[in-house]
Amino acid sequence: MTSAEFPAPRFPEWPQYGEEERAGLTRALEQGQWWRVGGAEVSAFEREFADFHGAPYALAVTNGTHALELAVELLGIRPGEEVIVPAFTFISSSMAVQRLGAVPVPVDVLPDTYNIDPAAAAAAVTDRTRAIMPVHMAGFFSDMDALGKLATDAGVAILQDAAHAHGARWRGQRVGEFGSIAAFSFQNGKLMTAGEGGALLVPDRETYDEGFVRHSCGRPPSDRRYLHETAGTNYRMNEFSGAVLRAQLARLPEQIARREANWPILRALLAAIPGVEPQGRDDRCDVVPHYMAMFRLPGITEERRNAVVDALVARGIPAFVAFRPIYRTDAFWSAPTEPLSVDDLARRCPTTEEIGRDCVWLHHRTLLGDEAGLTAIASTLTAVLSEH
Repeated sequence: MTSAEFPAPRFPEWPQYGEEERAGLTRALEQGQWWRVGGAEVSAFEREFADFHGAPYALAVTNGTHALELAVELLGIRPGEEVIVPAFTFISSSMAVQRLGAVPVPVDVLPDTYNIDPAAAAAAVTDRTRAIMPVHMAGFFSDMDALGKLATDAGVAILQDAAHAHGARWRGQRVGEFGSIAAFSFQNGKLMTAGEGGALLVPDRETYDEGFVRHSCGRPPSDRRYLHETAGTNYRMNEFSGAVLRAQLARLPEQIARREANWPILRALLAAIPGVEPQGRDDRCDVVPHYMAMFRLPGITEERRNAVVDALVARGIPAFVAFRPIYRTDAFWSAPTEPLSVDDLARRCPTTEEIGRDCVWLHHRTLLGDEAGLTAIASTLTAVLSEH
């Protein structure tokens, strides 16, 4: 059957919006102040986002990459010092470290959850290590028990890259309840969005105040005489984005519940297809928001995997190739790195090599649909694999 003959499944559109977003935009427009220092929307969003995640404070910023960069600054990480990162992640995880002159140390991930391998992280700790950055891949929490112990034993910080983990829980704990800084993204495809945007969860008022000054060109909110206190830049979120994100946050719990209900159905359907292995779940993950629906095709070549994704897209399935290992990008090598080669890092990260070659992800809007859509995904994938 050709793609033209194959019936395309229907999935909910993304982003989702309604009267709540329209009302928020009007509210921001009519308040007469469109930037955060004079307006009320961003500050209100920060309070609501912090409360939702169990954190004392949240600081809204321009995007998730800037959130990570600011977090690295707030941790006092200096040029030449090291941050351990998973090799399987979006490039912002390492780039934020490199932009400040520090060195990302890629380590391998686990073959089932695709999250950072605590044993690999432990093996990479040196006297230059200042932080470990778990990325909660697709909203599945990294092993915070093992990583927390490792960080305590090594005397280093945890910096959570929570770009996929809005609303996630680990053994009852929300992202903001671990006492560590966590960075979020609100880019257009994320679980809640204003097109772009980001936020930090921070554990105390002192860190929030320092973050505010650094994200506002070194100026505290009360400054009227341009007495810039420290080096910084403009990472301020605008009032329109803050208003939209307040509405997005309000609809997030229902969306998470729907995705959580649909993932076991889709996972079972995918697991029944020969040669398909869905992403695994650590039983300690109480709530997974499912930023992506991910699965592997073990043994497939990268070229064939890419062809499978192209065929799925042609048949109406919002599919994507997974991240390539960060060290297999030119960007990684354009900034500070360890004195190692691509081949050296590939040998250190064999699971990442495999996942980067054989993994596929589906947009989370597929999990907001009905069971007919989930069945269509499985039947379409079965047909595509038989042809490729």
